[in-house]
Amino acid sequence: MPRIVSIYLPRWPIQRFLVAQGNAPRSPDTIDAHYPFVLTVDAAGGPRIAAASKPAEIEGLAAGGLVADARAKVPGLQTRPAMPEADARALHRLGLWAMRYTPSVALYREADGADGLFLDVTGASHLAGGEQALLADIVKRLRHLRLGARVALADTPGAAWAFSRFHAQNGTVIAEDGDPGPALADLPLAALRLGDDLVQTLRRLGFTRIGDLIGKPRAPFAARFDAILLKRLDQAMGRREEALALIEPPPLYHRSRQLIEPVVSQAAVVHVAARLMQDLVPALVAGGVAARALQLRLFRVDGEVRTIHIGLAAATRDPAHIARLVELDLERLGETIDAGFGFETISLTATVTEKFGQRQNRLSLKEGRRDALPADAAERRAELIDALRQRLGPGSVQRLHPVARHDPAFAEEARDAADPEPALPTAWPTTDGSRQRPPLFLDQPEPLQILATSPEGLPDHVRWRGSSHRITALQGPERIAGPWWEAAPPALPDKPGKEEYGWGKMGEESPALPDSESPKSQKRNRFEDGEATRERAVLLPTPTRQDYYVAETQNGQRFWLCHDGRQNWSLRGLLA
Repeated sequence: MPRIVSIYLPRWPIQRFLVAQGNAPRSPDTIDAHYPFVLTVDAAGGPRIAAASKPAEIEGLAAGGLVADARAKVPGLQTRPAMPEADARALHRLGLWAMRYTPSVALYREADGADGLFLDVTGASHLAGGEQALLADIVKRLRHLRLGARVALADTPGAAWAFSRFHAQNGTVIAEDGDPGPALADLPLAALRLGDDLVQTLRRLGFTRIGDLIGKPRAPFAARFDAILLKRLDQAMGRREEALALIEPPPLYHRSRQLIEPVVSQAAVVHVAARLMQDLVPALVAGGVAARALQLRLFRVDGEVRTIHIGLAAATRDPAHIARLVELDLERLGETIDAGFGFETISLTATVTEKFGQRQNRLSLKEGRRDALPADAAERRAELIDALRQRLGPGSVQRLHPVARHDPAFAEEARDAADPEPALPTAWPTTDGSRQRPPLFLDQPEPLQILATSPEGLPDHVRWRGSSHRITALQGPERIAGPWWEAAPPALPDKPGKEEYGWGKMGEESPALPDSESPKSQKRNRFEDGEATRERAVLLPTPTRQDYYVAETQNGQRFWLCHDGRQNWSLRGLLA
């Protein structure tokens, strides 16, 4: 059976606001947490209370009440506008913090209150010393973050949610494996995550506890009430699955380590990362895969989470290589990855994996050391790319890939060197002496000023970027046509009777034809609707053509020139 932890944060928007205020410098507008304080939201009839602090609730204020009435009841009431976006972002950060216990973490939805977390700790509680120790550690750490929480553990999210809100004593409660019905029976109907209107209707009919619904015939409830009633009951009882919207997809290969003492040094982080990768290798080998991308998460004592993304040019299982990449990334980040009071938990997750066949082990005694050479050139190249990317940052190393385009200036594109090869890669075109291509293309064609031409009308003396160049040799032309769909279609005349119908030229009147051969007599063969309409032929656009020349100057420079078919010459690239 799964084991789900529910972390309920009472008055979450108030707690989030006060924690954020405590981290900011004190000012005259600072809220006094010991005096009634509410968050407000604009609504019909005037501002209303969105959330109230505990002192405000003691004074009788509650969410949904008018702020004007609250001010009359509590003089000097402290108010601030609610910030639901900031609350959602902070809850997401708290979800990342909770991933120190398990990688399967979900946020409460709006229907659940949007004020807590679900943790799927199936098979993970023993890492914290058992379920009781796990819940105690969660409560202790949240209290250290100045967040009061009520935590429960059960077999289903619905039961855990109900226990954390309505049954948690001293902050925690654990429901034993098996039927949760007896434990849920004494809880109010609101523990089933039902709407207020539905709860009030059930109360008028005499149903006040969950136990009043358990064991009753289902047909009357299905006929009279919305389907959400039986759905929530079945989810809480474990008779219907409830999918959790996890912050991240559950990884297949994940390892974490809670440290006895927090670490602050870069060397210690690299050492732990290598040990975690060593722990991952057996699982990777068993699955016949290797890591292509990894995530190293560093959990600070104060609750902050630092994430290091490791992208690989080729799949690997080498702990020494991963440790080297972590070290390079830490060197690149420098001061930006502040350890604070230290990292107390470190986790490593293989986010992307690839099939990895068996390979011959190295025979060198230096295997596993940093100075050990990989087995082949491809592996050496991949390790070099990985090292450069981690040292210089993501996207800093690119690789050229061929593209099927007519124009050689656009026949290649740069992609991240760590991107996988396409399933059907395009082969690089073969070249010969008659089809020379420049190794360097200009970003944009640069116009040339023709100073002198040969008797054939070809450039003999040109000016480029302020310097004149005399051409001593010219090879070409090589005509390259662009794609036909990129050319502009020819303009059609506006006057009727001047179109091209397939028998005349543009602008000429159609010749007189016998009645039996006229388009009008044949219209029923062309059109099913019988409308007397003449058919216009489709005029395809003319592809653009450009002539290219290889020019050599008196200084030995070699240019790749382009003539657009009119009178314009431009420089497209430089040859070796």
